[in-house]
Amino acid sequence: MRVLLSDGSGLTARQTATQLADGGHTVHVLSPDPVCLARFTRRTHRVWRVPPYGAGPLPWLAAALRVYRNAGVDVLLPTQEQVAVLAARPGLLRSAGVRTVVPSFAALAQVQDKISAAGTLTTAGLAQPESMVLRTPEEAAAWDRFPVFLKLPIGTATSGVHRVTGRAEATRAVSAASAAGAFRSGGLLAQVPAAGPLVMVQGVFAAGELVACHATLRVREGAGGGASHKRSLGLPAAREDLQRLGRCLGWHGALSADAICTEQGLRWIDVNPRLVEPANARRAGVDLVGPLLELARGGTPAAQPAGREGVLTHQLLLAMLGAAQRTGRRWPVAAELLTAARRAGPYRGSAEELTPLAGDPLAALPVAMAAVATLVSPPAWRWFVGGSVASYSISAEGWRELVDSQPPG
Repeated sequence: MRVLLSDGSGLTARQTATQLADGGHTVHVLSPDPVCLARFTRRTHRVWRVPPYGAGPLPWLAAALRVYRNAGVDVLLPTQEQVAVLAARPGLLRSAGVRTVVPSFAALAQVQDKISAAGTLTTAGLAQPESMVLRTPEEAAAWDRFPVFLKLPIGTATSGVHRVTGRAEATRAVSAASAAGAFRSGGLLAQVPAAGPLVMVQGVFAAGELVACHATLRVREGAGGGASHKRSLGLPAAREDLQRLGRCLGWHGALSADAICTEQGLRWIDVNPRLVEPANARRAGVDLVGPLLELARGGTPAAQPAGREGVLTHQLLLAMLGAAQRTGRRWPVAAELLTAARRAGPYRGSAEELTPLAGDPLAALPVAMAAVATLVSPPAWRWFVGGSVASYSISAEGWRELVDSQPPG
């Protein structure tokens, strides 16, 4: 099949392109960035330029529909936050003959912003760290428990979540949130940190029923809080919780969530209405991409068993950029590259999930460019992380446009 991915900048898109191409599909991607991550691989057939998504989801959709028609593709798969505009315009997609897989907009709205997501997790009976919605600047200014995570309603883990350790830092964060319009969009979510490692859970649903699920442990943190190293988990409690959430929402398509594994059990901290980084799942024996294709074509995929535990994967690009972010020095970047080249330490027994080189020499270019940039100037890590997020994340204004344009009732 000819598959069009809604994003070419993010990690999920790059991993999905690899999996699709290895399955014999022809991969096209959409991106406002001509040098997006998905361009640097032989597994991508073509990158189509579209307007930036964040503040203008409807112009992005118009361009995406033109590409869908002109490229003669069979399926459009949302691999990032473009799922929101696709869910918001089901009638337009049907009239244009677009085959895709998205939840209803009503379901998506319950998890798209962080305040709504926290309420939905409570309704579904999933435990969270102690949290409070701060509706006004005055309520936010009165918060006095530190450290705390302050979360904007709309924003990624990189751009919308801030760990605040004291009063002065909180004052700056509240001022910035107010300037960004957070208190016109519901306020801030204050969440007390929970102790334990981060667990990432991905699932695919068919009309509320879970057909594929995978959980990974973040073994090492990379740039922007992403996972540079992962280990697959069994964790039936995570599967049960995700199934409960999906049934509560009547979810259709991909749904992912993050939790802290505490001594008292899982504490859920984030929900993403989309697929997230499927490569570790695939190596562990769980196919998250195949069921999405089948759903997009109108089929009903069979439920998959749990994958193997203990499967190790890594993303060298994130690890290297993370070394630059944490230390601001060149030597840790060089040390990370040397450790990976020797297959030592956390790379022993681990497989590259983002830029595998087998039969794909182009895949080395992003790592090489990032290595040169951060060895010359470690703060260059911001360009690599910030640029990709800006290409696919929806802004508060863009989200409000979608909400306001929904028909009444």
